[in-house]
Amino acid sequence: MNAEPGSAAPPVGTALRRLAVPAGVLGSVIAAFAYVGTVDPNEPGHYPACPLLRLTGVFCPGCGGLRSAHAFVHGDLTTALGANALAVVGYGVFAALWTLWAVRAARGQRVRIELGPAHLYGIGVLVAVFTLVRNLPFGAWLHP
Repeated sequence: MNAEPGSAAPPVGTALRRLAVPAGVLGSVIAAFAYVGTVDPNEPGHYPACPLLRLTGVFCPGCGGLRSAHAFVHGDLTTALGANALAVVGYGVFAALWTLWAVRAARGQRVRIELGPAHLYGIGVLVAVFTLVRNLPFGAWLHP
């Protein structure tokens, strides 16, 4: 059963089918956060240590990400930001992009996010500066 060309809403079955992939991605993310929320990364032996930190003592951009996710799941935003502020920003960016994707998919519209070289370099510089600052003495507040 197809919708009339002038009708405002697509048939329910079609809209649900279009939302299958965004729902699957959201379900996977929720499952990952539920696992990290249940299995505390602050207790030793549950997750492997960061190899870069273990071998060199340098915090990578992802160091503290699991602790950040654990605190975020438990509603402790201050601890989540303290563990890895960049990860918390990433959670927000993911939520915004996923919402855009789901709304557009439900409407039958395509989502295309095109990042040009300037955007990609900007993201790279942001991650590099975050990594550098958190490893300098004055950036100790960014240590996980």
